[in-house]
Amino acid sequence: MNETSIDLSWLRGSSVLVTGARVSGLAVVRPLLDLGAVVTVTDSDRGALDRASSIGAAVVLQDDLLGDPAALAAFSLVVTSPGFRPDSPVLAAAAGQGIPVWGDVELSWHVDRAELYGPRTRWLVVTGTNGKTTTTSMLASILEAAAIESVACGNIGLPIADALRRTPHPSVLAVELSSFQLFWAPSVHPAAGVVLNIAEDHLDWHGGMDGYVQAKARALSGEIAVVGLDDTRAARLAAGSPSGNVVGFRLGEPASGELGVRSGVLVDNAFGDTVELLAAADVEPSGPSGILDALAAAALARSIGVQPGAVRAGLQSYRVGPHRAAVVRELGGVTFIDDSKATNPHAARSSILAHERVVWIAGGLLKGAVIDDLVVEIADRLVAAVLLGRDGMQIAEALARHAPDVPVVRLPSGDDAGVTHGAEDADAVMRAVVAHAAGRAEPGDTVLLAPAAASLDMFSDYGHRGRSFAESVQLLDIVDIGSPRS
Repeated sequence: MNETSIDLSWLRGSSVLVTGARVSGLAVVRPLLDLGAVVTVTDSDRGALDRASSIGAAVVLQDDLLGDPAALAAFSLVVTSPGFRPDSPVLAAAAGQGIPVWGDVELSWHVDRAELYGPRTRWLVVTGTNGKTTTTSMLASILEAAAIESVACGNIGLPIADALRRTPHPSVLAVELSSFQLFWAPSVHPAAGVVLNIAEDHLDWHGGMDGYVQAKARALSGEIAVVGLDDTRAARLAAGSPSGNVVGFRLGEPASGELGVRSGVLVDNAFGDTVELLAAADVEPSGPSGILDALAAAALARSIGVQPGAVRAGLQSYRVGPHRAAVVRELGGVTFIDDSKATNPHAARSSILAHERVVWIAGGLLKGAVIDDLVVEIADRLVAAVLLGRDGMQIAEALARHAPDVPVVRLPSGDDAGVTHGAEDADAVMRAVVAHAAGRAEPGDTVLLAPAAASLDMFSDYGHRGRSFAESVQLLDIVDIGSPRS
């Protein structure tokens, strides 16, 4: 795909407003300053603004900025952190005044195309409701095995702007992008992009499923579009992709132009003729989800000419990260698993269906997702459910409708009421949750933290929730197994 030259010289001397003074917002300050812009950062957190000030930006509290409508008129551009919705007060006011709004990813794309820090990189973009981080990490492992100067960045933790400033300068970026980031990045056209799957998530942010799907589809606007064929919504995007080269991947045997599994081996039938990559049994994490993520990572790597041997070596060396179906402990014949990263029903489904008998720990912020379909599908696997968080009642009601015989405990309740404020209180709730779950479990069962919901109602993030679970499990004694609390 031919690209025109990018000229960002218009930013020299221009005033630019950055909304959000956390990781994404702070990361774009340096490139903007290097381009000669006059940068102001706005946030509602004074402490965050202090960090922005320390790296050379002017700062203004969001309420103060909104209190002076004329102040926005001074800015030539607004660069927003991805979590800001289009209807948020600052962005809505900017749009109303005709000021362009870019996301941090959009700015990073233009900075890269303008070659501010070195030659243009090739972007390999990963998105989907679930499996993004695993696939991006697998891809990074493959690129490392291929001795390609590369870095994993984006929603995986390292801002793209920071990745571009690295020395040595990367030639390839493995970029995980959320639906928020894609919404704010209409100019991004990657060397290759994949949509792994699409399920209900962030519907409140996008105003419904259509908006969410449209944002995800932007990953397929580059030279090569890769779609998960076993996922109906993702597969449908193939027909609407502007890419001239669409590749699919599936768990079954691949047709021409696809990657898949044949006789227990991952096979590439898109960038070669039935090229064997690696045995499915060698993929970690094991199971269908892990194999699909490996196929997606392999497709992106093969799209830029990575050889099969490097794909094999990279996937064999990859190890799953924390809070992604990680075994925490085995006690009294019961396995305790932390899948705190299962922050929506689609992710929880894959996690639960990997086990025969599950004591399910769930709850948090459902973000507009409907839980009923999940409960119907997993009902026969559930030994019991222990629920927490703001939307725990919605899960309890779905269980009452579709799995009325499954015992349900919802916390906080009774003596646990009132302990949902702050990190220490969240940890106290988790200790009670784990104790109740252990009491419902018998030898051979799995106690599974697969919340199907986001964590921010109680915990600082899904990692905090997973750590709290793991720490609570370590406090258990053998006598806690199979001893239900009253």
